[in-house]
Amino acid sequence: MLAKIHSVGFTTDEKLDEYIQKKVNKLDTLYDKIINADIYLKLDSHDHVKDKIVEIKLNIPGATLFASETSKAFEESTDLVLDSIKRQLNKRKEKTTISKTVNSIDDITLLN
Repeated sequence: MLAKIHSVGFTTDEKLDEYIQKKVNKLDTLYDKIINADIYLKLDSHDHVKDKIVEIKLNIPGATLFASETSKAFEESTDLVLDSIKRQLNKRKEKTTISKTVNSIDDITLLN
Protein backbone atom coordinates (compact mmCIF):
# COMPACT_ATOMS: atom_id res chain seq x y z
CA MET A 1 0.00 0.00 0.00
CA LEU A 2 1.15 3.48 -0.81
CA ALA A 3 0.92 5.75 2.24
CA LYS A 4 1.70 9.44 1.94
CA ILE A 5 2.13 11.66 5.00
CA HIS A 6 1.25 15.35 4.66
CA SER A 7 2.17 17.74 7.46
CA VAL A 8 0.20 20.97 7.21
CA GLY A 9 2.10 24.11 8.25
CA PHE A 10 5.16 22.39 9.76
CA THR A 11 7.71 19.68 9.05
CA THR A 12 7.75 16.35 10.84
CA ASP A 13 10.81 14.54 12.10
CA GLU A 14 11.89 11.18 10.74
CA LYS A 15 10.91 9.28 13.90
CA LEU A 16 7.29 10.42 13.68
CA ASP A 17 7.10 9.56 9.98
CA GLU A 18 8.50 6.09 10.66
CA TYR A 19 6.09 5.54 13.56
CA ILE A 20 3.07 6.48 11.45
CA GLN A 21 4.27 4.49 8.43
CA LYS A 22 4.81 1.39 10.56
CA LYS A 23 1.34 1.63 12.11
CA VAL A 24 -0.43 2.30 8.79
CA ASN A 25 1.35 -0.60 7.08
CA LYS A 26 -0.23 -2.96 9.61
CA LEU A 27 -3.61 -2.22 8.00
CA ASP A 28 -2.53 -4.42 5.07
CA THR A 29 -2.75 -7.47 7.33
CA LEU A 30 -6.35 -6.57 8.16
CA TYR A 31 -7.54 -5.76 4.64
CA ASP A 32 -5.39 -6.65 1.64
CA LYS A 33 -7.23 -4.57 -0.98
CA ILE A 34 -6.18 -1.13 0.27
CA ILE A 35 -5.17 1.07 -2.66
CA ASN A 36 -3.52 3.96 -0.81
CA ALA A 37 -3.64 6.10 2.30
CA ASP A 38 -3.28 9.84 2.76
CA ILE A 39 -2.34 10.89 6.29
CA TYR A 40 -2.69 14.56 7.27
CA LEU A 41 -0.98 15.95 10.37
CA LYS A 42 -2.23 19.30 11.64
CA LEU A 43 -1.75 21.57 14.63
CA ASP A 44 -4.80 23.15 16.23
CA SER A 45 -3.81 26.07 18.46
CA HIS A 46 -6.38 27.69 20.73
CA ASP A 47 -6.12 29.13 24.23
CA HIS A 48 -2.40 28.28 24.55
CA VAL A 49 -3.16 24.59 23.96
CA LYS A 50 -1.68 22.90 20.93
CA ASP A 51 -3.74 19.89 19.93
CA LYS A 52 -2.37 17.44 17.40
CA ILE A 53 -4.81 16.29 14.71
CA VAL A 54 -4.29 13.20 12.57
CA GLU A 55 -6.63 12.53 9.65
CA ILE A 56 -6.53 9.44 7.47
CA LYS A 57 -8.19 9.02 4.09
CA LEU A 58 -8.04 5.37 3.04
CA ASN A 59 -8.94 4.39 -0.51
CA ILE A 60 -10.27 0.87 -1.04
CA PRO A 61 -12.14 -0.54 -4.04
CA GLY A 62 -15.59 1.03 -4.13
CA ALA A 63 -15.15 3.36 -1.15
CA THR A 64 -13.06 5.94 0.64
CA LEU A 65 -12.82 5.66 4.42
CA PHE A 66 -12.04 8.72 6.54
CA ALA A 67 -11.25 9.26 10.19
CA SER A 68 -9.92 12.16 12.25
CA GLU A 69 -8.72 12.24 15.86
CA THR A 70 -7.27 14.91 18.14
CA SER A 71 -5.06 14.57 21.21
CA LYS A 72 -2.02 16.08 22.89
CA ALA A 73 0.51 13.99 20.89
CA PHE A 74 0.68 12.85 17.27
CA GLU A 75 1.44 9.28 18.35
CA GLU A 76 -1.72 9.12 20.47
CA SER A 77 -3.82 10.69 17.71
CA THR A 78 -2.37 8.16 15.25
CA ASP A 79 -3.33 5.23 17.47
CA LEU A 80 -6.86 6.59 17.94
CA VAL A 81 -7.43 7.29 14.26
CA LEU A 82 -6.15 3.84 13.28
CA ASP A 83 -8.57 2.22 15.74
CA SER A 84 -11.38 4.10 14.02
CA ILE A 85 -10.19 3.07 10.54
CA LYS A 86 -9.88 -0.57 11.67
CA ARG A 87 -13.50 -0.55 12.87
CA GLN A 88 -14.60 0.86 9.51
CA LEU A 89 -12.57 -1.78 7.63
CA ASN A 90 -14.09 -4.57 9.74
CA LYS A 91 -17.61 -3.29 9.02
CA ARG A 92 -16.77 -3.14 5.32
CA LYS A 93 -15.43 -6.71 5.37
CA GLU A 94 -18.54 -7.95 7.20
CA LYS A 95 -20.85 -6.31 4.67
CA THR A 96 -18.99 -7.81 1.70
CA THR A 97 -18.92 -11.25 3.36
CA ILE A 98 -22.66 -11.13 4.04
CA SER A 99 -23.33 -9.93 0.51
CA LYS A 100 -21.25 -12.76 -0.98
CA THR A 101 -23.02 -15.31 1.23
CA VAL A 102 -26.45 -14.05 0.19
CA ASN A 103 -25.43 -14.10 -3.47
CA SER A 104 -24.14 -17.67 -3.11
CA ILE A 105 -27.38 -18.80 -1.50
CA ASP A 106 -29.36 -17.11 -4.29
CA ASP A 107 -27.20 -18.86 -6.89
CA ILE A 108 -27.75 -22.25 -5.22
CA THR A 109 -31.50 -21.62 -5.06
CA LEU A 110 -31.57 -20.77 -8.77
CA LEU A 111 -29.72 -23.99 -9.64
CA ASN A 112 -32.26 -26.14 -7.84
